[in-house]
Amino acid sequence: MLTAIVPKLPMRNMGVTKSYYLSVLGFDELGDYGDYLLVRKDNIEIHFFLFGALDPRENDGQVYIRTVNIDVLYDELLRRGVAIHPNGGLATKPWGQREFSLLDPDNNLLTFGQAVNV
Repeated sequence: MLTAIVPKLPMRNMGVTKSYYLSVLGFDELGDYGDYLLVRKDNIEIHFFLFGALDPRENDGQVYIRTVNIDVLYDELLRRGVAIHPNGGLATKPWGQREFSLLDPDNNLLTFGQAVNV
């Protein structure tokens, strides 16, 4: 019965969030409703809701995004100058995932992971 999950994350500023996801991360815009933004890349979709009072230092928004060719994705983001989380460099984890993380402008944590044989 369940077919997909679409995370909803807070954003302080529509323009900043839209620019980061479209121009920096390469997502496509699905919709801009003033206080609600929808983006998609490949087979994933993320929604954002306006939360002007958000304190990024207190934001615990997180998304885990499964991927293939994680090394290629990581290298592509590095070439484009995307900041990787200081504690989230590409590494193979004991739970059988090769992953890395980054923070968006509102401190939402995006972790990208690919299953590996360990």
